Amino acid sequence: MTLFEKVKWVLGILLIFVVVLTTNLVDRGNYNRIRNSVVTIYEDRIVANDLIFEISTLVHEKEIAIRTSDSDFFMQRNPAINENLNALISRYEQTKITPTEQRVFDDLKLHLTDLQNHEKEVSVAEMANNQKLRRSMEIVKANLADLTKIQLREGKREMALSERTFETINLFTKIEIIFLVLMAVLVQVIILYKPKED
Repeated sequence: MTLFEKVKWVLGILLIFVVVLTTNLVDRGNYNRIRNSVVTIYEDRIVANDLIFEISTLVHEKEIAIRTSDSDFFMQRNPAINENLNALISRYEQTKITPTEQRVFDDLKLHLTDLQNHEKEVSVAEMANNQKLRRSMEIVKANLADLTKIQLREGKREMALSERTFETINLFTKIEIIFLVLMAVLVQVIILYKPKED
């Protein structure tokens, strides 16, 4: 085997190595983007939506007790609900929060505190007709509805990101196949090419 033939072999193998390495690096980057998107959808959207649901359920219990002026509820169950609400708020703070979501979430925390303060200020008999208390309840419910919409919108955004990444992977896979076929043809030409001897 002549030096020229050895160089041809080395160049052919080196070219294939570079193509495989480049493909691997591109695929790894795309894989990481998809993995991060799926983790974000679960941890920061589905879990957050579940927390919003739990908060809404507890707020709904409060609303029923306020409308019915249920004194037993406010003496026995309400302190536990307030503790649960605070725990859920703390868990929600640990999720990834967008700037818009942070504003709504801060409003929710403020209005939940207002609601709890109004509950302490008003006697149970006056709760059903107290406008401040009812207004606080409506604002809290509106904040929860806004947070739910944000979760849906952010989940859709993450899914769109995943879909774009899948499309990129599909495109790169097609390009890789075409490139590998061209490289195989080129390697064959290099190997089989015999220069004319004079």
